[in-house]
Amino acid sequence: MSKELKIAVLGGGSWATAIVKILSENRDRIGWYMRNESVIEHIKENEHNPNYLPSADLIPSKLDLSSDINTIVEAYDVLIFAIPSAFLKSELDKLTIPLKDKIIFSAIKGIVPETGLIVGEHFNEKYNIPFDNIGVITGPCHAEEVAMERLSYLTIACRDEEKATFISKTLKCWYIKTKTSDDIIGTEYAAVLKNIYAIAAGISHGLGYGDNFQSVLMSNAIREMKRFIKKVHKMKRNINNSAYLGDLLVTGYSTFSRNRMFGNMIGKGYTVKSAQMEMNMIAEGYYATKSAFEINQKNGAKTPIIDAVYAVLYKGKNPKKEFNRLTEKLN
Repeated sequence: MSKELKIAVLGGGSWATAIVKILSENRDRIGWYMRNESVIEHIKENEHNPNYLPSADLIPSKLDLSSDINTIVEAYDVLIFAIPSAFLKSELDKLTIPLKDKIIFSAIKGIVPETGLIVGEHFNEKYNIPFDNIGVITGPCHAEEVAMERLSYLTIACRDEEKATFISKTLKCWYIKTKTSDDIIGTEYAAVLKNIYAIAAGISHGLGYGDNFQSVLMSNAIREMKRFIKKVHKMKRNINNSAYLGDLLVTGYSTFSRNRMFGNMIGKGYTVKSAQMEMNMIAEGYYATKSAFEINQKNGAKTPIIDAVYAVLYKGKNPKKEFNRLTEKLN
């Protein structure tokens, strides 16, 4: 694939900032769309994003920054979306430029709430973009460790091997290792589900459960993930690969995990609204829980962990009682 393809990142948060930093290692020019004009000016003057990953050094001379999504979409061939799934539709509604000839890669770890679709399916069904032009960028990787240039791993999934390889090589640098996959649906669902399991891990920690229970929870979570994904997209995959199990573990255990932090606050007695206000960040797993629960109502996979998190977050069930019941269902 031609290296002349121009790449842009859409989103102003941690993952967008991390991906821009990585791309700067290999690209001379990167498009970057974010809504906040004052943040754009700050980046140009101070070489970092003041709101997310401020320790990540950015190179303004390499950045084509714009608060107009249409300007970026029109000028670039490959669009990497890193906008939280809860806001994706409202951002896409601003488009007057067609997406049909673009290559779309998603770094979004969530389900679009308005459609109940993972991001790849949303672009395919709502914008008629073929799956050969849709890909996923997933972990195991925390944006915070990218900012610190700690060794990290990314999995690039696309049905078109050539496009997956192109993005893989573009994102590879001295502190980023990459691998490719053809399981675009499975890896994206795994990226969604691991946030729900991280909330479960956080709730259990907030309730006072120790490492022994956490290990059982994560062991059950990877098996539950396998059952869920098999129902939505059956194909041969090794659920123990890093894109599935590795991403689950780093999200479930790391102190950088926003979803674990959110769950921990719920376990300690915060309401959903108060936890969201206190964090002042998006915990994708909150929205993913409702969508995953509803999807599974049609598919019927055995998902006691998702069910328990849903009951706590959306039905107002007492976390202590709900997780006490959950302990009897795990093995």
